[in-house]
Amino acid sequence: MNSPNAQLTADSVQGRRLDLLAIGLSTLCLIHCLALPVLASALPFAAHFSENELVHKLLVLMAAPVSLIVVRTARSAGGSGLFVVAALAGLGLLFLGAFVSALSAYEELITVAGAILLASAHLWRWLRHRNHRE
Repeated sequence: MNSPNAQLTADSVQGRRLDLLAIGLSTLCLIHCLALPVLASALPFAAHFSENELVHKLLVLMAAPVSLIVVRTARSAGGSGLFVVAALAGLGLLFLGAFVSALSAYEELITVAGAILLASAHLWRWLRHRNHRE
């Protein structure tokens, strides 16, 4: 029979791994928004990817489940409300940038702010767990 502490440790390890995955996906969003336009100016082939709305939407749809699982885990474990608010706000900004065409003039700014906020929230949570060895 598993003890409650063993389950908490397993959940904590899984949460840390999901945080790292979420950080990686947020970083991909940043690279997509910041680096691909630079590449697009040098390589016409890259322009197809930097301007392709499907790429942005797919990255957001990949990041959302990971972040939502971590948020749910954090909330059920009595985690930091600050993490939950920051992660959901960042995810919300990413969705706005990807799916609200009325904001297309501000899409890059909204997306970069959302990706930085989401990645920062996950990084902060991951560092807290690593330092506390939960």
